[in-house]
Amino acid sequence: MARNIEIKARIDSVTALSEKVSPFATEAPKEILQDDTFFRCEEGRLKLREFADGIGQLIFYRRANEQGPKESFYVLSETDAPGSLREVLSLACGQLGRVKKRRLLYMVGRTRVHLDIVEGLGEFMELEVVLEEGESTAAGMEEAASLMQRLGIQDSQLVEGAYFDLLDGRRRD
Repeated sequence: MARNIEIKARIDSVTALSEKVSPFATEAPKEILQDDTFFRCEEGRLKLREFADGIGQLIFYRRANEQGPKESFYVLSETDAPGSLREVLSLACGQLGRVKKRRLLYMVGRTRVHLDIVEGLGEFMELEVVLEEGESTAAGMEEAASLMQRLGIQDSQLVEGAYFDLLDGRRRD
């Protein structure tokens, strides 16, 4: 299973943070529209991500729901038919809900910096430090903490859980 170290933080402005990350990004940013459908899953999380061009990814992942840097294990499977796969998974597993977002992706070395505008939630930043096989989580944690500092992200901005959890909490309030 692939692994990374992740953090998620609420931010005031994608535009403002984009100006901070741009000078040390190692690639030009990419804009990505994503529609994530979450399904019932006993052993972690299962979501189907559909992109604007009609392709998709089925993603299974496991990570702790806590603030700050945390290890995530994941497996991806590409699909050319996300619509029919969504229907099959909805019938077989049960659909929990959907999250739609506009993502601006920057690469800073091996770290994916996501600047997200999430429908119904607001603006966020995610860091994903991709770990090599056998690499310690400590190295990824240090890298995430360093990048948080460079971007001016405070501990008070950190968020627990997935966007789906935040949306689900709002629906229950």
